[in-house]
Amino acid sequence: MAFSLAGRLGLATTTALLRSPAAAAASPLRLLCTASTADKISKLVKEDKIVVFMKGVPENPRCGFSNAVVQVLRMHGVDYSAHDVLEDEALRQGIKDFSNWPTIPQVYIDGQFVGGCDILLQMHQNGELVDELAKVGIKSLLVDAASSAEGSTDEKQEKR
Repeated sequence: MAFSLAGRLGLATTTALLRSPAAAAASPLRLLCTASTADKISKLVKEDKIVVFMKGVPENPRCGFSNAVVQVLRMHGVDYSAHDVLEDEALRQGIKDFSNWPTIPQVYIDGQFVGGCDILLQMHQNGELVDELAKVGIKSLLVDAASSAEGSTDEKQEKR
């Protein structure tokens, strides 16, 4: 997504921002995801099959939405890498710019942005999450649990 900074802000504004660090820190430029941050995020989302950008860490989520994502992934018994956006302001803003999604947490599966808490919960509830995990070679524990439950029901019916 290339654009001309001078064209968007005007040449005089751009020149002033580039010359003044104080002005740049308070400008719209600060909100743009830098190339180095975008490169870092691009590498992070591909480092594992499931990557979560959250507030806090899985052992200590620092918001209810991040906690909900952790709980859903825990129910499925999947491994994932988690990145605490509260520890890095550039990452916190950069991930929002990278995905064009305004909220945290954010979940990536196989390098692709899936969504935030609400979308992951919906996928969990309607079974789509199990399907998405299977597409990338991850078997959910819930599949095993469902198979075991069906086996128990079949055994009970056979005994009757």
